Amino acid sequence: MRNFIGVRHEESIIVDESTAVTFLGHAGARVLGTPWMIMWMERTSRDAVKPLLPDGWDTVGTIVNVRHLSAAPMGARVTFSAEVIEQTERRLLYRVSAESAHGVVGDGTHERALIDVERFAAGLAKRA
Repeated sequence: MRNFIGVRHEESIIVDESTAVTFLGHAGARVLGTPWMIMWMERTSRDAVKPLLPDGWDTVGTIVNVRHLSAAPMGARVTFSAEVIEQTERRLLYRVSAESAHGVVGDGTHERALIDVERFAAGLAKRA
């Protein structure tokens, strides 16, 4: 497998109905929810290396260690960044962040396992 250290990727979203919390019960208090922040950090990490992997290979998340530091309100553009900072034979460790015009929304690290999808699926079939 090639060396992925230093590979970076960014993706942006606008906080909207699909990514904002509703549980606070006040329209003016709708902000990017932590589960969606984490999902976009994971997605950005996967998308950083997916085009560089051999056919039939992908990554799956194994560890998420992030902080949600500030609110991103409805309509805010949030940019998610991922950079591979460590690599072993089967694991990639990323530095991840989410930023808006007002600063850092979240940051941390995320680990993903490199998998052969067919082999992964065969292993899951044995568990069924």
